[in-house]
Amino acid sequence: MHSFNIPKGKKVYFASDNHLGAPTHKESLPREKKFVAWLDSIKEDAVAIYLMGDLFDFWFEYKKVVPKGFTRTLGKLAELSDSGIAITYFVGNHDLWMDGYFEEELNIPVFHKPQQISINDTSFFIGHGDGLGPGDKGFKRMKKVFTNPFCKWLFRWLHPDLGVRLGQYMSVSNKMISGDEDAKFLGEDKEWLVQYAKRKLENRHYDYFIFGHRHLPLEIKLNDQSTYINLGDWINYFTYAVFDGEKLSLVQSKG
Repeated sequence: MHSFNIPKGKKVYFASDNHLGAPTHKESLPREKKFVAWLDSIKEDAVAIYLMGDLFDFWFEYKKVVPKGFTRTLGKLAELSDSGIAITYFVGNHDLWMDGYFEEELNIPVFHKPQQISINDTSFFIGHGDGLGPGDKGFKRMKKVFTNPFCKWLFRWLHPDLGVRLGQYMSVSNKMISGDEDAKFLGEDKEWLVQYAKRKLENRHYDYFIFGHRHLPLEIKLNDQSTYINLGDWINYFTYAVFDGEKLSLVQSKG
């Protein structure tokens, strides 16, 4: 478990599900500018930032090529990383084909599975949230295809102009892949990430579970000492979580 303490006056931030590029680059540009402005606004007190997946609506890394666009976002992340802010990325179901670019160009470590962290002796279990728990069956089937080495190899042999265009089309048109076809709260007993967190608590205590993927800002008490947080998105809600060393809060961006 990674462990660190927050210096006095500093904070840790969590954000997820920007889906930049959807439905088009032009239409997502205002959302990108809003997100970059938010990153700029937190740079003075942020000691760490956790980006919890689906920053892009589609992402694939060829050996010498990455998708065109997102210059403002990548530039701001580079600036913050270079300034000493620890940024960590968790791949989502839209950008699971990350393969070294963030680590090499931005010095941002990338995780493909949930992680346990401890901040000021507060325990967290965090990840994008896709494919966890008893539900999400459609994506679980799809993920087996996407993560298959042979399928990935076949896609890599497409010309980038064709491959990226195809990937963007599939990402926007297929809501099952997007993971937001059922972005409605149907009750705690039907929230499969809540059920997943409760099962994890049977074996070990965590103060907070933080996930994205559901596109819903949610804060649910699992028991007297543990809380589930879903970060929402930067499409409809523009929400994020912030931890000040003592308390975690779910906040809506004012920008």
